[in-house]
Amino acid sequence: MSHGQDLVDARATDWLERVAVSASAVCLVHCVGLPLLLAALPALAAVVAVPESFHVWVLAFAVPASGIALLFGYRSHRARLPLLVGGSGLALLALGALVLLGGPFETSVTIIGSLTLAISHVMNWRRRHSRYRHD
Repeated sequence: MSHGQDLVDARATDWLERVAVSASAVCLVHCVGLPLLLAALPALAAVVAVPESFHVWVLAFAVPASGIALLFGYRSHRARLPLLVGGSGLALLALGALVLLGGPFETSVTIIGSLTLAISHVMNWRRRHSRYRHD
């Protein structure tokens, strides 16, 4: 691959990494902020209805976006840790969205998964932009 192609790949991966971290942040705001807002404003709860399928749609977006960004990062730096942390975050998100939906642990598992996934993207980004390659 040429240096120019490497630069294009790095920019595309940076963009995808930003999208994936932003999606994790939106998920976190949704999981923490929306329930607090709805609890504080009961009248708003009757107006704003977030369908349960929202979680599945977010997961359907997060898995490919995060997976591609983390795999491109791995291709660049060859460090497995961001992949493992990201995979754990995605697994927790899937657990919250598909298994624990509506249960007492759904929100906490989803928050932990979202934070874990965001951390993996930061790790991935740092490794890709580091002068030193780590294993």
